Order: sequence, then structure tokens, then C-alpha cells
Amino acid sequence: MNNAQINAKFLAATDAATKAAVLANIAKHYGITSAEAYAEVTDEEAEHLLEYVTGPERAATSLLMKRHA
Repeated sequence: MNNAQINAKFLAATDAATKAAVLANIAKHYGITSAEAYAEVTDEEAEHLLEYVTGPERAATSLLMKRHA
């Protein structure tokens, strides 16, 4: 499974509020929309999701990813 698939699987497994918060965090950091953030993290050449997430949300996302693994 590549990073894009791992990222998409995690985002699909979370509730809507968590998905929105993660994408909003990425969007804010990169100055893009949440839709563009989703496209970026699910692109075939995407990095691991945690490479995009910043601040305390990164640790929280890491824990959730481990829980959903």
C-alpha cells in the first residue's frame, strides 16, 4: 500500500469532523483549500499524511492513525 492509499484509507475511516479538521490543518498551513489538501494527500506521489499535518494536530493524527491501522 502506498502513502496515497494509506492516507485515503485513514481519512475514510475517520468521522467527518476529524477528516475536516485534518484537512483544514493542512489547508491552513499550505494556503490551499481543504479539497486541494485532500487531492494532495491522496495523489499517487503523496508523502505520509503526518508529513503534511502541523502543530498539536500532528500528534493527535498519529495516535488516530495507529488506532485505525
